[in-house]
Amino acid sequence: MNHAMWRTGEPALDGATVAALRATLRATADEVVQAIIDEVPSYANALSGRMGGTIRRAVRTALGHYLDLASGNATGGDAGHAAYELGRGEVRDGRSMDALLSAYRVGARVAWRCLAAGAVPAGLPAAEVARFAELTFAYIDELSAASAAGHADELAARGRAHERHLEHLARDLLADASPDVLLASAQRAGWQPPVSLTAVLLPAGQARPAYRTLDPGTLVLDDLPDATGVLLVPDADRSHLLRWLTDRTAVVGPARPWTRASASYARAVRARSLSPDIRDTEEHLPELVLSADPDAFADLRSRALAPLRPLPVATARRLEETLRAWLLHQGRREEVAAALFVHPQTVRYRMSQLRELFPDLASPHRVLELTLAVGPGPAGTSGVSGVSGVSGTSGTDVVG
Repeated sequence: MNHAMWRTGEPALDGATVAALRATLRATADEVVQAIIDEVPSYANALSGRMGGTIRRAVRTALGHYLDLASGNATGGDAGHAAYELGRGEVRDGRSMDALLSAYRVGARVAWRCLAAGAVPAGLPAAEVARFAELTFAYIDELSAASAAGHADELAARGRAHERHLEHLARDLLADASPDVLLASAQRAGWQPPVSLTAVLLPAGQARPAYRTLDPGTLVLDDLPDATGVLLVPDADRSHLLRWLTDRTAVVGPARPWTRASASYARAVRARSLSPDIRDTEEHLPELVLSADPDAFADLRSRALAPLRPLPVATARRLEETLRAWLLHQGRREEVAAALFVHPQTVRYRMSQLRELFPDLASPHRVLELTLAVGPGPAGTSGVSGVSGVSGTSGTDVVG
């Protein structure tokens, strides 16, 4: 505590006055506490019982230290530390600094009234009463400042601890921890689980600025590998989220039950590995399905398109493009020709070649394999933009 206000060279109170005031400390402390109970609603129940006794002793200690200072004998220990800890305790008890400052104001008024009532009869000259008042309220101001500092420091410490708990929860979610672990982590962080979480990948430098504008339940990490940040957005309105991300380099995974947020994150990561231009993973499901197991896709493609392998490269490429268009447009020759910018007769000729190469082209199983094989693969090769177009079509219809 800064005691510069007391360094005047002379004690503010003489020994007789201090002795008279010390005799009233217990009664003064009781009156201060009772006034706070009566006038500050936040303390109506907090200062009763054992807590009330503790506070009364603390008030007596503070008043005693004040008299030590006023008499020029500041050996009673610095009450500033106790006031600082009191401010920290208010945070732990869930009270704002406003309540404590109100208590200080009430306490200052009552303490001054009681101390003045004892000082004047003890012979304190009238000219010194005003200075006594100034010192009394200056002392209370210093205690208030110490408590405010303690309150602020405790809030900051708790904020950092809370942020660490939230980050730990986010890491547990991305690591696909068990539901029991996730529930415990959420409780430790004081985080209310939503129905779903949507993962958003974006550059690490954009993560926290973006996070501050989203739902307060959003979780954020900005220290992932490759300078990547991730947001886990609760119960997101997808269309709104995508509009909000329009000017940001971001990939939005699917909404998933909150305990399965890792699945949303994994899909966003896979989409980003396919192409830097993907923003909404839901718009690229065929590519993502075919990229889920690159080795399996390569094997499927090699086996399904094996009849084209002996042909010259240019011929094989033309026939594969024709086959892809044929499957996509479900065998409608005019549409296939338009897609390939060739004459319908050219399509008929190429399909005759394909039927010779693929005798079982009318088989639904063969149609499925070829549809997958000529679709967009892990490297983002161009091809069928949506494989579901032929899923309900018979082999006869496709190749007729």
